[in-house]
Amino acid sequence: MIKIELLSKYLIVAVFSAYAALAHAADPNTGKTKSSSCSVCHGLNGVAVTPEAPNLAGQPSIYLAQQLKNYKSGKRSHEIMSLIAKQLGEQDIDDIAAWYSSIQINVSGPN
Repeated sequence: MIKIELLSKYLIVAVFSAYAALAHAADPNTGKTKSSSCSVCHGLNGVAVTPEAPNLAGQPSIYLAQQLKNYKSGKRSHEIMSLIAKQLGEQDIDDIAAWYSSIQINVSGPN
């Protein structure tokens, strides 16, 4: 009886965890829309238009999300990025990171 109750509790936790993950799933299409102000420096498709801005296209979403969180928290500082990141919520960050990581890039070496 105790094993069944314990199993039931684990099952409930698993279901709620899966639901939470789905409720917070990143959406690249929404991220594309939310990233409109990013394109001023980072380009429409994540290829930077200014020499001091990094390319974001094809970067891992976990890396992009962490950097935005670092700007938001003040752990990382940049005059513009710190202001922008402070306005973003968790879902915004995940969506924007999903958008830039979904962009396929091709790299070729020198001939």
